[in-house]
Formats: sequence, C-alpha cells, structure tokens
Amino acid sequence: MADNFVIPLDLNFQGQPHAIASYLLKHSTGIVLIESGPGSTIPALTQALAAHGYRLQDITHVFLTHIHLDHAGAAGYLARQGAQIFVHPVGAPHMLNPEKLLASATRIYGDLMQPLWGDFLPVPAEKLTVLEDNQEITIGHLRLIALNTPGHAEHHFAYLFDDLCFSGDIGAVRIANHRYMRLPMPPPEFHLEKWRESVLRLQKLGFRRIAPTHFGIFEDVDWHLQAILRSLDEVERWLLETMPTDPSAEELREKFVAWMEASGRAAGLTDEEIQAYRLANPLSMSADGLQRYWKKVRNATPL
Repeated sequence: MADNFVIPLDLNFQGQPHAIASYLLKHSTGIVLIESGPGSTIPALTQALAAHGYRLQDITHVFLTHIHLDHAGAAGYLARQGAQIFVHPVGAPHMLNPEKLLASATRIYGDLMQPLWGDFLPVPAEKLTVLEDNQEITIGHLRLIALNTPGHAEHHFAYLFDDLCFSGDIGAVRIANHRYMRLPMPPPEFHLEKWRESVLRLQKLGFRRIAPTHFGIFEDVDWHLQAILRSLDEVERWLLETMPTDPSAEELREKFVAWMEASGRAAGLTDEEIQAYRLANPLSMSADGLQRYWKKVRNATPL
C-alpha cells in the first residue's frame, strides 16, 4: 500500500499538534475518515481536508473507534454534511441521544466543556450504522474489518485495513518518534484484563503498521504491542504497591501523575511532547479510572 494512501490529519487540539488524529482514506466517490475528532476541532478538520483538496461534504463514511468526546464528538455534525457514521453497538445509543454522555462529561469538565470539546450533536438514526465484531465493510476498493477490543472502553473497535490497524485507544498514546507510550485509562470502563486480551488478539493478526488516534502511523508493531503489555504489567504492579494503603482520590492522582511525569522525563520527552501527552491523555482521569477499576473489579477478585 502506498504511504500516501492513508493520510493522517492533525486536528491541532487546543492549538497543540500531534494530540488527536483523524485518518483519511480515499475512494472513487469521496473519502472515509477514521475518527471524527471532537466538535471543537471541526475548523481544523476543515482546514486539513482543504490542504488535500477536500471539503467536509466529501466525507462519505466515518468509522469511530469509540464514543469518547475526543474521538466521536464531531460525528453528528459530519452526519449532517452527508457522512454515514459507523459505531460499536454499545456506543450506538449514545450517538443517537448523547444526553447522558454529555451530562457525565459536564460533571468532569464543568465550564471547560464547550472550549475543550465544542458541540456534540446527535447522529440521525438513518445516518448511523451499528457494526458487529469481525464485520467486513467494503467501500469501493476499500475493505475494513471491525474488531471488538474492550479494555479502554466497552464500546471500542479497532479497524483492520490491509496491513494497517487503526487502534483507537486500545493501541495506547504514542506521540512523535519516541519509543514511549502511555495507557489512557479513564473511568468508568477501564479493565486491565480485558485490555490484555484485546492486545493479544491484535498480536495474532499479523498486520505491519499501527495507527493509534494519539498519534501517528508506526511500523514497529511487534515492539508497540509488546510495550502495551509491559505497560499493563507495570500498572498492575503499581496498583498492588499503592492501593493497599487505600489512598484518597486526590492522593492517588498526585502519586500517579508524579509517576507518569517522571517516566516521561526519563524517556527524554520535550516540554512540547509532554504537553501533547497531557492533552491526549489527562493523567488525573487515568488515576480515577484506576481507582474505580480497583474497587469495582480487583477488590471483588482474590489477588
């Protein structure tokens, strides 16, 4: 497959490059996007498309890896421009009626909700296609396969396209050319064991490139997937060391942020790269996800 067959579009989230990507695939009558990005990045998406000679109205299909705001927030708007939206069955009801999703997010972000994420419009029912695991979708000469990959969220698909896997957030956050990644582990659905199972499934497929939404296309797939498994192991060890003292939510956030920031500095990240990681993967949310996982899953299971 030619290198320019899949075009990463930088959505320049909050003015920061390399935080959120949408991926463009061309076909005979328009273009397909993997991820819509949030509503706040519609102007950046419009500009990025124009640089390649396209308009929003040229988008015929949008494949969402999951329904979190940074991945799916602009889907309703793009549906109104003519795009068909493809989504996981667990996430589909929230795309039709995002009221509960937005209420939950507003409790987290408060007054920052609109500046960060913009509008999240419902997708009209006739513009929403619900996929199933292993379902194959053909659009002209393009062929994609949806892969159920829980762990980050229950409503998560990765998409296999030729030798490339669009891995959403199950493929972790990896920015620039560093061999360094972080796991986005927000509440309420982070599940360490399911994440491991999803990565083991991906390892068996033999694809040669991987494209996480945060951010870019990488060719060292073996290293990338093994690094996710190592990171899951490290998180598990950290939890086993940290949680027996039953830290408060604030204490856990402080400890987790300090641990992650130290690892980033040790990996040689620049200030700009650290900021990109912070925007793509807010560490306090991962701390909250870890605490919920510990209380709801691990405390119910003998260690």
